[in-house]
Amino acid sequence: MLNGGSSAGKTSIVRHLQEVLPEPWLAFGVDSFVDALPLSMQESDAGIAFAPDGGITVGPVFRTLEAAWMKGLTATVRAGAPVIIDDVFLGGAASQQRWQRALDGLDVLWVGVTCDPATAAGREKARGDRVVGMAESQAKIVHEGVRYDLVVDTTHTESLTCARTVADRVRR
Repeated sequence: MLNGGSSAGKTSIVRHLQEVLPEPWLAFGVDSFVDALPLSMQESDAGIAFAPDGGITVGPVFRTLEAAWMKGLTATVRAGAPVIIDDVFLGGAASQQRWQRALDGLDVLWVGVTCDPATAAGREKARGDRVVGMAESQAKIVHEGVRYDLVVDTTHTESLTCARTVADRVRR
């Protein structure tokens, strides 16, 4: 389970993890979950809304669908498939607790992906597909109260190096 703010490098690390781990791992990210929502759920009070300053709010219908998504991923793991999940814990510790309940009884490596807020903001701007301000606003809050087994920082470390660090812990 990788957690980090927008543009911290989670998805790049996941792709490299799939390359360096000795067996095939499935990858699922919160971005894919959000993309799977009906357009009517995006920018709505019941679903997910993106503020002009990069803030994000989620509503009750989003939470219901998110809980189902989490249960589905947990079922995939219980069925024997190794899974890498990348998420953005907007609620910090409360977000981790939702995942802990969903993943109860499974062996999980909790990985924090950190990045200097200014560096993440630069990446966000270069990407051009995010609301400006999201990376900087999320860089710290997603880690508040979250407990990790491992933290990697992508500010000055390449995603492949971070992936190898994570893979070394997975193999233990």
